[in-house]
Amino acid sequence: MFNTIEEYLDALKTEMKDADPALVQDAQADAREHLSTALVVARESNPDTSEPNALKKIIEEYGSPEETASAYKEVERRTSPLLKQAVKPRSALGRFFGVYTDPRAWGGLFYMFIAFITGVFYFTWAITGVSVSVSFLIFIFGFPFALLFLLSVRGLALLEGRLVEALLGVRMPRRPLFSHQGMKWFDRLKALLTDKATWLMLVYMIIQFVLGVVYFVSIVTVLSFSLSFIAIPVLQEWFGQGAIYNNGLRFFFPVWSYPLLVLGGILLWTTFMNIARGVGQLHGKMAKWLLVSEQD
Repeated sequence: MFNTIEEYLDALKTEMKDADPALVQDAQADAREHLSTALVVARESNPDTSEPNALKKIIEEYGSPEETASAYKEVERRTSPLLKQAVKPRSALGRFFGVYTDPRAWGGLFYMFIAFITGVFYFTWAITGVSVSVSFLIFIFGFPFALLFLLSVRGLALLEGRLVEALLGVRMPRRPLFSHQGMKWFDRLKALLTDKATWLMLVYMIIQFVLGVVYFVSIVTVLSFSLSFIAIPVLQEWFGQGAIYNNGLRFFFPVWSYPLLVLGGILLWTTFMNIARGVGQLHGKMAKWLLVSEQD
């Protein structure tokens, strides 16, 4: 018999100790929301009922920690698999050029591109929100403003997690962290401020800006060089334009170098695609570490 919701959640965490941390967070968020809401309704309808007795009946309907853990693991097993290559080439050369058939590479590349956009937005939102919240704390309306800002950070973290899972194939939380609606706004603000997950989310938003700039510059630079190498034969033979222009003079590459230039452009971009796949996996691990809340 569980006397409190926390005891039930601890038992649920123990049953799911071998599961993915993001799945554990989802299971605990759902359980906390259901049990908390049902307990409030039960206590309001029958004030004389003690919390352990009311909770016992609720758990009988919701399911024991063992049953709940088993159900979540089964649902997770039946969901669509993570991004992976359909047929993995065996040779080193096949793995190198097979990156074009690997959805993780394309997902990582696209994520690196949009990370610049999301990074700028996250950084602006975080810095502006923190600055304005601290400035407004001298006024009475500063506390509700800070609460709304921190709640927005939670929402953006959940959205970022969905992007990471969709593009990088890393399992991320699919449920928001439960916040009891019956709490007073000052208590909710205090809970958010003392929660390590809130500050880790803010750190991620700042890091995303730095990485987003690096990702974007890398993509533009490599893509420019790759396309330039491939376009040199076309530029010189079809348009009669030298590939290099300096002090009013145009310099032409010899015809025999055309295959090498095209091959160099293809190899450069293929190498970057392999790097993008690895960067995507590393970024996914970082996102999981910073955005998945540790369940105490």
